[in-house]
Order: sequence, then C-alpha cells, then structure tokens
Amino acid sequence: MSTDPQPTPGADPRPLTTEPLPLDLVNTVWIDGGVRHDLLQYPGGVSIWLAATGFGDTVPDTPETLEALLVTRAAIDALLDEHSDHEQAVNGLNETLRHGRIRRLLAPEGPQSVVDTDSPAWLAAWSAAEAYLRLLEENPDRIRKCANPDCVLHFYDISKNGGRRWCSMAGCGNRAKTQRHYTRHRKNTAPTNP
Repeated sequence: MSTDPQPTPGADPRPLTTEPLPLDLVNTVWIDGGVRHDLLQYPGGVSIWLAATGFGDTVPDTPETLEALLVTRAAIDALLDEHSDHEQAVNGLNETLRHGRIRRLLAPEGPQSVVDTDSPAWLAAWSAAEAYLRLLEENPDRIRKCANPDCVLHFYDISKNGGRRWCSMAGCGNRAKTQRHYTRHRKNTAPTNP
C-alpha cells in the first residue's frame, strides 16, 4: 500500500475527527482510495492533531511528543485488534501511563484534578491512554471498528440502541449500501437460462 501526498498545511485531512481522544489518536491512520495515510508522519501533522484535540497551546510539537504519540497509538491500536499481542500492548499502554498521574488538590475555587506528566511532550499521549481506560470502564462494547473491511477507523458508538456499524454513514455506510443495491440489481437483471 502506498503512502499519500502531504495534506494542505494547517488543515486536518482525516475523514473522522469527532471521536474520544484515544480513538482520535488511532484514527490518525486511515485508508482512502487504497492509499494509507498517517497524519503524524506529515510535516506539521503533529501540530494539526494537537490543535484539533485541544492540546495545541500546551503540548510542544517536538520529536519527544511524536514518539510519545506513536508509542501510545501503537499500544491502543494493538489493544483494539483482536489478532495482536495483547500482553505487549498492555505493557505499552502502561508504559505511557507511567509518564503521568492525576493529582487532586483543593484550590480557592474548590476541588480540582490536575494532570502531571514527566514533561509537556507526554501530556497528550498520557491523556489518550487515560481516556482509553475510562472508555473501557464505561462501556467497552461501544468501542468498535468500522464494519467496512477495507477501513481501519474506530469509533465509540453513542447511538441509543448501540447499532452503529460504520465510521461514517456518508462514507463507508453509503459505499456498503451502494454495493448491496448494485449486487441486488445485478442479480435481478441477470439473464436466466431456459
């Protein structure tokens, strides 16, 4: 699979950007037209992702930040993949989590929780790892991979009945509906042998 051309500077080219932080990090890799895209590997891609997720002013775009994001993304992605080495993925996620903690304190405004990390470069990666744990605690069955076998995107199903199957109805869902229609139409118009 080939790698795509660079995105427009400053623009977030990803097809799915509204998912919880750990899935948003995993979704920095996607496939479009048979071409693999990786936002974090583009010049400026880390800054695009940090800005899109609210870390643009607090996390520097440095090689350390990129490494932290790549390690964390690989761990979460492996945990989402039923065919991967889960022990190694658990170790990878726990390694990310060792870089930070939540500190509770009483401030003049009242109780607060503050995230402390070894360095600012680990804040976004640690936050994604911690948020993944919260998703597992809340409803792990709602973490899903798109039903399109050619799609690598993941989503958190917040639909009332929990029946969401596609990363996007406009993208993968529409392609599946079109394919079903084409197959049904072709079957109905096939010549019959006398």
